[in-house]
Amino acid sequence: MEPNSLFELQKTIHLTFRNSEILKQALVHRSYLNEHEDFPLEHNERLEFLGDAVLELVITENLYLAYPEKDEGTLTALRSALVNANFLAQIGKAIALEDYLYLSKGESKDASSKARNIIIANAMESLIGAIYLDQGYEGAKQFVEEFILVKLPYILEHKLYQDPKSRFQEESQARLNVTPVYKVISEIGPDHQKVFTVGVHLGNDLVAQGTGTSKQEAQADAAQKGLDAKGW
Repeated sequence: MEPNSLFELQKTIHLTFRNSEILKQALVHRSYLNEHEDFPLEHNERLEFLGDAVLELVITENLYLAYPEKDEGTLTALRSALVNANFLAQIGKAIALEDYLYLSKGESKDASSKARNIIIANAMESLIGAIYLDQGYEGAKQFVEEFILVKLPYILEHKLYQDPKSRFQEESQARLNVTPVYKVISEIGPDHQKVFTVGVHLGNDLVAQGTGTSKQEAQADAAQKGLDAKGW
């Protein structure tokens, strides 16, 4: 199935491209070209490379000017929260970017996977790269401010710039005077494809379980699920 008309996407992001082909290229995943060798455009990975740099510059400039009292470490954590793949994928879904992507049949069917979130996040970066080339720095800055930096107050309020383990420990110590303990529940698979399941405990209570391809990733997942379970 072909993606939707790019006219609607331009309405959503409040921009009109001078060169609609560059917008189209920003939405072409490598997998699509494997099935459509005669497609006239390249995949979006070079635009993604450019957009990643533009996104970081816009956000860095904004944070530097807006928060003169914050040190480098805090500014770096705030920037990381705004550019991480999960967050960008959420923004991409909010503007229905997924509906405009050129994907292979296999990728099109796999709509709920972690890989799809990465594809959407990468497409957000390539979209920013396309905006930069077509509209200049000010156009890219306008997009980033309107759709990404607008989320900064929420990130600050909920301390999402902290990693989940730090947030869960801070909340559990402040509310319950208890330090979380993480225990490995299971390890499944060969060494090169191992999946860990880790439980986070408060005292004798198992609060949540998380999974990941490393113990650290599983702990972070458990901490995030613990925050959700406790409503923190």
